[in-house]
Amino acid sequence: MTSLKERKAAVRKQLIALRDAMSAEARESASQCILEKVAHDAGYRNARTVLAYYGFGTELNTKPFLESALAEGKILALPRIDRTGRLLELYRILNFNLDLTPGPWGILEPRVNGDRRVDVGEIDWVLVPGLGFDAQCNRLGYGAGFYDTLFADAQRKGGAMPKRISGAFDCQLVESVPAGEYDLPVDCVITKSNQYNRKV
Repeated sequence: MTSLKERKAAVRKQLIALRDAMSAEARESASQCILEKVAHDAGYRNARTVLAYYGFGTELNTKPFLESALAEGKILALPRIDRTGRLLELYRILNFNLDLTPGPWGILEPRVNGDRRVDVGEIDWVLVPGLGFDAQCNRLGYGAGFYDTLFADAQRKGGAMPKRISGAFDCQLVESVPAGEYDLPVDCVITKSNQYNRKV
């Protein structure tokens, strides 16, 4: 019988191939459409402190969304990978040119700055990356479990869980994401052609 780990790996491989097969023009057009829809989310509009990510490779191009968040006066946090602790550290970003540096895989991430460290409990709303999703808002990440650990930490601290939204290309939707007990769904998945809300 195929293990959960093997099933996840197979779906990841399939979805990366589909995403990589999109033309640069199609990805850029879809990114713009998806993130415009994301920016109209009521939770985002009302949020003071948001956590997002800097898109890498064939992911959504999130840079315009991040720039817009700063222009709107929101407190914007981005994640930095703590490879020793295998955790995400969150830092406030004020200037993309000054505050970001390439991380372990070439992904832009915040420089370490103790004065700008943000606790997960301060986050009101999150744009969550992912490789695959289903209509029930289950999420398939890249396999390191960083975001699941981050949100589990928020739950342990007893605070309110921030609203978690993912934007995705239509090709990233699958019938059923293989998920285990520690895999946390998002609240909403937005694609160019549809929107899926988690039923609580």
